[in-house]
Amino acid sequence: METAIRNIGVDVLPPGSQTASALVFEPFDLAPSNQRQLGAPHPPGTTIPLALRPPQSGIGSFSLNDVITAIKGLQSQDKLLTKQLALHGTLLFRGLPIHSADDFSRFAHAFGFKPHEIIGIVVDRPVLAPNVSPASKAPKEVLIHSHNESPQVPHAPGYIFLYGHKTPYSGGETPMSSSLELFSRVQDEIPEFINDLTEKGILSRITYKKEAQYPGGSTLREAFGKNIVNEDDRATQQSKIEAQIARYGRGVHTTWEWLDNDEGIVVTHRLPAIRTQPGTELPTLFTGLALFYTRASVTEQLYGDGTPIPEKYLKHLVAITEEIRVLHRWEQGDVLVYDNIIAQHGRQPWEGEQTDRFVMASLFDGDEVPGAYGGAEWAQVIPALEG
Repeated sequence: METAIRNIGVDVLPPGSQTASALVFEPFDLAPSNQRQLGAPHPPGTTIPLALRPPQSGIGSFSLNDVITAIKGLQSQDKLLTKQLALHGTLLFRGLPIHSADDFSRFAHAFGFKPHEIIGIVVDRPVLAPNVSPASKAPKEVLIHSHNESPQVPHAPGYIFLYGHKTPYSGGETPMSSSLELFSRVQDEIPEFINDLTEKGILSRITYKKEAQYPGGSTLREAFGKNIVNEDDRATQQSKIEAQIARYGRGVHTTWEWLDNDEGIVVTHRLPAIRTQPGTELPTLFTGLALFYTRASVTEQLYGDGTPIPEKYLKHLVAITEEIRVLHRWEQGDVLVYDNIIAQHGRQPWEGEQTDRFVMASLFDGDEVPGAYGGAEWAQVIPALEG
């Protein structure tokens, strides 16, 4: 697989048309604080992100329809953009005519991925357009440390799209880093931690309550109540919630316990923190441990045998994560696309008002779920069941 591309594009109109014009995405360099060369196991010279834009001479001469046609054409060429994501982890698109949630939705859907259904959501994400919601409604002072999306539940998206609709004057950057590189560094520096994660996995215990437990958090009904109607009695509501939890398809590796006084439910998963990338079978550290360690959360994560993870490992993990990440400084209209299996994201605090920054998100499933690292039954995740 090539480590870089000089330009990628397709004819906007069908081949042979006398009026056909070519919309080409050209790679460009960002400031060193916003882009870096990835370490092992990535091929030498591989950057995160791969930054793409139309030729500067063509700005304003193409429409969103042209962009969508170009994206679909590239994906028809043996999924060229998907392969670039599998290599770089993150793509940046800049200079496109995307100005609204609907524009963003159309752009994201052009990649041809299947929209992701979040089962057991822990944040409030109202729908703004088809498969588009706010990325996070957490207060601006809150640091959201680097993580793979949905590491606390068995059903995680394959791809994350983020759109910078409004950008703050200072702060609010979005981190990006490689989970493949993270695994490699942790294996080199704290191999006993990798051994523990391989042998034990993670016990992820999430508390869901009737009311949101923090600003920007979800309710129990938002998490599992898609089939609940207001007329349902308590027993029916609980049965419908349990049916949604069962869609994870984890058998004995997902359990739940109802809280007293009908207050909520605690759901516990035994999950792999190490997974493998489809196609390469490279191990990736798919985790939110740095996030849960640095921020109070409704999620508690332990080793899979129920014992605490030593703080020295978590501190070291945070240090490595901060060393290998870059911070994306948003320009209005930017779109970041993450391969969630191998790339982590987050959010830095910002100055000014809460409304000074508005980033939207769109989540999609990949064609394949990540593979198992090790032979334990709980180490293999599966697609969610219908329901």
